[in-house]
Order: sequence, then C-alpha cells, then structure tokens
Amino acid sequence: MSEQTLTTMDIHQILDYLPHRYPILLVDRVLDVVPGERITALKNVSINEPFFPGHYPHHPVMPGVLIVEAMAQTAAILAFKTMGNKPSANEVYYFVGIDNARFKKPVSPGDQLKIDVTLNATKRGIWKFSAVAKVDGEVATEADLICAVRTTPQ
Repeated sequence: MSEQTLTTMDIHQILDYLPHRYPILLVDRVLDVVPGERITALKNVSINEPFFPGHYPHHPVMPGVLIVEAMAQTAAILAFKTMGNKPSANEVYYFVGIDNARFKKPVSPGDQLKIDVTLNATKRGIWKFSAVAKVDGEVATEADLICAVRTTPQ
C-alpha cells in the first residue's frame, strides 16, 4: 500500500508530517484522510495534559485555543497529504487566520475530540479549511481556518 493511499495514520506516521512535539502535539491518530478533500483525526484528552493544573484546577477545561490548534494541526496533515509530500526542514506550516470560531461545549479530561477538517480552497500557498471538533457526537468547537506553507531560510 503506498503512502498516498494510506487512509489511517498512527502517531509515528503523524510525527513525520508535523514538527510539533510534546507538549504541543495535539493529534494522536488519523482515522481517515482523502487528499484534496478531508481528514478525520483524534485527540485524546487526558488529565495529565500540562495545561490542566492552571486552567480551572477546580473544574479542568481544555483551552479553546488548543482545540483550534488541534484542528489546525489536523489541517496541516491534510495539506501535506494533498501536496503528496512531507514537510522539509525549511518548510513551515503557519496558522494565519481563524474565522467563525464557535465554542459550544467544554472539553474535559477523559473526552476524545474527533476532528473533521474539509479542504475548501487552496491558492498560491494559502489553504482554507472548515473544521469541526466533536465530543461524543456533539459539536464542541467549529471554525474556518486559513493556513500557509512557507519556506524559511536555513
């Protein structure tokens, strides 16, 4: 099976597509990816996350900005799968915009975020996506994301 036709990804494969590492790597598994169209990924939310001790210790809630970051990381995997390559050492995938972000349900330790991202458009290195993160089938967060792949000097 070629890399292009692979529809699931474990954490080892995800690490090939994202430069992020602990504590900012926020995608645990890819369930399905159709290059040029869509991707579905999981983020398992654990009480051991480094932000929980300071983000409402009496009632831990995953920060919304990190949910959006998990959606952007998922979108990055879709972008590189769509381009048919893995990021090189001098490529950076920037998160450049968020539109229509809505936070509808708190995300707590023990939850599993199911992240669905759809590619809406790409032009001159700018990628536009629609993203939804759900917990137990209920929408927790949704947003339109704008990202860019840029080459950096080494």
